Amino acid sequence: MLKLSDIRLPVDYTEEAVKNEIAKKLNISQKAVRSFEFVKLSVDARKKNDVHYNAAVKFSVDNRIVSEKDIIKRNRKNKVEYAPESRYVIKTNGSIKKDFPSPVIVGAGPAGLFCGLVLAQLGLEPVILERGKCVEKRQKDVLSFWKTGELDINSNVQFGEGGAGTFSDGKLNTGTKDVRIKKVLEEFVRHGAPEEILYNAKPHIGTDKLPETVKNIRNDIIMLGGKVLFEHTLTDIDIKDGRVKGITVRTKNGYEKIDCENLVLALGHSARDTFEMLVNKGIYIQQKAFSVGVRIEHLQSMINKAQYGSFAGKGRLGSSDYKLAVHLENGRGVYTFCMCPGGTVVAAASEKGYLVTNGMSEFARNGINSNSALLVGITPEDFGSSSPLAGAELQRKLEKRAFQLGGESYKAPVQRVADFMINKKTVSFGNVIPSYTAGVTMANISECLPEYVTASLKNGIVRLNSKLNGFSDGDAILTAVETRSSSPVRILRDDMSESVSVKGLYPCGEGAGYAGGIMSAATDGIKCAELIAEKAVL
Repeated sequence: MLKLSDIRLPVDYTEEAVKNEIAKKLNISQKAVRSFEFVKLSVDARKKNDVHYNAAVKFSVDNRIVSEKDIIKRNRKNKVEYAPESRYVIKTNGSIKKDFPSPVIVGAGPAGLFCGLVLAQLGLEPVILERGKCVEKRQKDVLSFWKTGELDINSNVQFGEGGAGTFSDGKLNTGTKDVRIKKVLEEFVRHGAPEEILYNAKPHIGTDKLPETVKNIRNDIIMLGGKVLFEHTLTDIDIKDGRVKGITVRTKNGYEKIDCENLVLALGHSARDTFEMLVNKGIYIQQKAFSVGVRIEHLQSMINKAQYGSFAGKGRLGSSDYKLAVHLENGRGVYTFCMCPGGTVVAAASEKGYLVTNGMSEFARNGINSNSALLVGITPEDFGSSSPLAGAELQRKLEKRAFQLGGESYKAPVQRVADFMINKKTVSFGNVIPSYTAGVTMANISECLPEYVTASLKNGIVRLNSKLNGFSDGDAILTAVETRSSSPVRILRDDMSESVSVKGLYPCGEGAGYAGGIMSAATDGIKCAELIAEKAVL
């Protein structure tokens, strides 16, 4: 097959239109184009009067009409080339030892699941321990919390099979160029995700489709000889002569000891009790910068119009997104994160008496509102302590304030942007009605945020409006508080991804401070699997 880039397509393109554009660009008969598949597809909305798609495709031709060799020869100026066939292959320097002890993975988020999947595919029979429940039961617990306010501290938006990303938008974009990315996308598709994630420039699965995909990955790991044990919480690590020798876990039936020599810590960014245990064991953890702020919510129709102009709602465009950032004179950055088109703001607490928000979208992204985290960068200098866990304590402090401001019932404090800008408590809503899943309390959210955060948010909202018209709309809703954008710690590891403190211990993924989303966490999990596999060869 051949690959052709820089194909321009209308927003209402059809299969025939794509074939026609390929033929037109290469100056060949449309009949010569037998089939095609997208390699990359993105929206170009830089000019609001000329919104269109840009595509790259792989295609085959009818050799009776024209040969691939002739097309390349005649089209040196066009970006046409032989399509490379590349597949991820786990490279080991020998055969896997049959008696190699099963690696143990703590956490069944993206890092843990993909680490476990690759190890299982190699025949290493990993054991995955997850403090929460399987995704099916977890969904019920989350919905119950949103409805009743009864929080299960081990089965919620943060904890449980699939990790925190399961109750988000299932966004799969990443700024990394890791060769393992294709492996992750292909495995998602093989386990039930939409095929379009293989080529969309901004792929997403949706919180309605991701749970089934996660379940299928788990079942595949088990079928390949691995184990996935739910409601198993890591409480201690047995270390001897600087090496992992075993662990202690808490189960529904009490405490259990498990022997292991290779332990992957694929923790989530909210595993605060585990971070405390690691510090007490003398495992080196350092403070890490992260961000705090709020969720900002607009009408999706406004976002679509701002991004697509008169093209909004036409053809295949669907709901538009955005990604905005500005650097302020006070030295802080204000930016949007985890934007959920047509989505919902959700209650995401994992500890009783603390309030946390997040956002999620279903695959169709067809809700009335859009929402995004609106965050201010903070550094260890803001933590007020040299403790490696000072960042987590700052998170707790803000989450406690938000819980109290909301009425101590997991209702979230909310405020119109217009009121926030003049430090006035909101008393009524305009054209944007908050979507937060556990109910809201009208408030002045400045009362639960540090002054440097509120000042930066006010400045940032005005500045970001110049990048997205309508962003500072007075009726937009701010919901407090967003604190879990990334881990507040980093568990230090060496070039072989082992802890600098203990051999056989692999800090991995987002909670360990080495990832920032589903894709980077999953690829980090695969990397750790590869390094463990190297130990297992004859």
